[in-house]
Amino acid sequence: MVRRILTFFGRELQSIPQAAFLLASSGLCASLFSLFRDRMLGALYGASRPLDIYYASFRVPDFIYTLSLFFAASTALVPVMLEKYSHSKKEAQTFFSGLLFMLGSLLVVMTAATYLLMPYLLPYIAPGFSAGERAEVLRFSRILLLSPFLLGISNLASVITQSFRRLGVYALSPIFYNVGIIGGIWLLEPKFGLEGIVWGVIVGAFLHLAVQLPVLKELGFSLIPRQPEFSEKFFGFLFYSAPRAIGLSVNQFVLLIMTAIGSTLGAGALTVFTFAMGLQAVPVSIIGLSYSVGAFPSLAASLIKKEKEEFLRNFSLAFRHIVFWSLPATVLFMVLRAQIVRVIYGTGAFSWVDTRLTAAALALFSFSVLSQGLIMLLVRAFYAAGYTFLPVKINVVSSVAAAAAAFWFLHIFQSYEIPRAWFLEMLRVSDISQSAVLVLPLAFSLGSLVNLLLLLVFFKRIFGKYAEGVISRSFAETIFASALVGAGAYYALQVFAAAFDLETFFGIFMQGFLSGMCGLALGALAFWKMGNKEFFEFAEALHRKFRGEVAVVSAEPERLP
Repeated sequence: MVRRILTFFGRELQSIPQAAFLLASSGLCASLFSLFRDRMLGALYGASRPLDIYYASFRVPDFIYTLSLFFAASTALVPVMLEKYSHSKKEAQTFFSGLLFMLGSLLVVMTAATYLLMPYLLPYIAPGFSAGERAEVLRFSRILLLSPFLLGISNLASVITQSFRRLGVYALSPIFYNVGIIGGIWLLEPKFGLEGIVWGVIVGAFLHLAVQLPVLKELGFSLIPRQPEFSEKFFGFLFYSAPRAIGLSVNQFVLLIMTAIGSTLGAGALTVFTFAMGLQAVPVSIIGLSYSVGAFPSLAASLIKKEKEEFLRNFSLAFRHIVFWSLPATVLFMVLRAQIVRVIYGTGAFSWVDTRLTAAALALFSFSVLSQGLIMLLVRAFYAAGYTFLPVKINVVSSVAAAAAAFWFLHIFQSYEIPRAWFLEMLRVSDISQSAVLVLPLAFSLGSLVNLLLLLVFFKRIFGKYAEGVISRSFAETIFASALVGAGAYYALQVFAAAFDLETFFGIFMQGFLSGMCGLALGALAFWKMGNKEFFEFAEALHRKFRGEVAVVSAEPERLP
């Protein structure tokens, strides 16, 4: 049965609509598995110190994983692999084996060094943990060092599956990763506790790789490393991959700082931060990543043809649509935050206090949904134009701003009564003692805003005007419609509160779902009455999709599995 399933998903996909449906469905499925995984963790432990320890254990292994993209960035590798395969199959196999050698060597060295240095790093990563808690983080982190090795090799293997359009197994990998973790929670946790879940992560990472191995073997590629033949093209590929790896590494470094601060803010702080971040990542991936990846080929093609006006037109279209979707999503997340958190995480040990604090953190994270989506688009626009290191420099500046803001906000929160009371009252959590954790999502959103503003300044400086008038009108219309979305959802919440039993999962789900639908219906009506351009462009695109006119673009994920 397993062989039959892998054979089905391992076949080459020639139909673009078929591939698009598969990737979209698998992406949604992976997100649902991820949320179900977190729901199980929340039900077992709630927002507590054990989960804080679990999430802190990922920080250093995840940082090592991002460094592996120097040799495994599919954005840079897929065109190179196809070019080499067009010359000869043997040349492509030799190149792959050489990259495997370099990647494996890098990961072995970094893993061994980190294993030895971990006891000296932990006081800086988790200064708020006790000696016993750090000992657990040390044990779990050392186990998790297997994860970047397996995921790094798997990411390199996915270059082959993407290059030869075996998108089925590429799409299955993140699902299998989460299946491994869920298996660890379900089967190993009852006997081994948190360590069982950690080993489930390793099983998931192995499955992430293993599901792709039959396709690699069929195509004539193996995981036997060979010393590469160094050349100008080889080093050129590394130069192209560097910005991607450095950018993700900077992001992971910021999360290291956030983890260090969070460890000092009481039991459950890191869990609240992680759960809220996971929720806000869903609209960012669906909206920002979809439009930015979809626009990238058009942006690159326009500049190759030296058609600047077409480049700016394509950029403007993607920019407007990200705003069109992100602002209503932000408003809905803010209005329905308690319902969203309670439906997804509200079971077992995850208490009402945990729900309220996570909902408040989600509200603060929501302010970055639009900026994160536009950052993804702007970064790809710079990449298309050959400015690969400029976004990295800006990312460094904004990351420093986010880290500095976290320390500054925490100082204000702990030192000044009036702004603290106002802040907590606005979020309706003034009676919760662990509420200092809310400075972290606030600092994260500020850093994201700084990143966006700097990118926009440099974009205008390099490319000049980019239809600001059209974008301004679209922005104004979307703000108005989003306000109606929020108002409609808010007042619908009051109506449906009397119609459903809010002590049950079904009641909370229906209250949030129907209120959201009411808000979206009111917003759609406003867009239609205003003749909003993006609204009718989306309707036309949807019509073309049902006629089968759809394109597929695949890229490596913006965040870890």
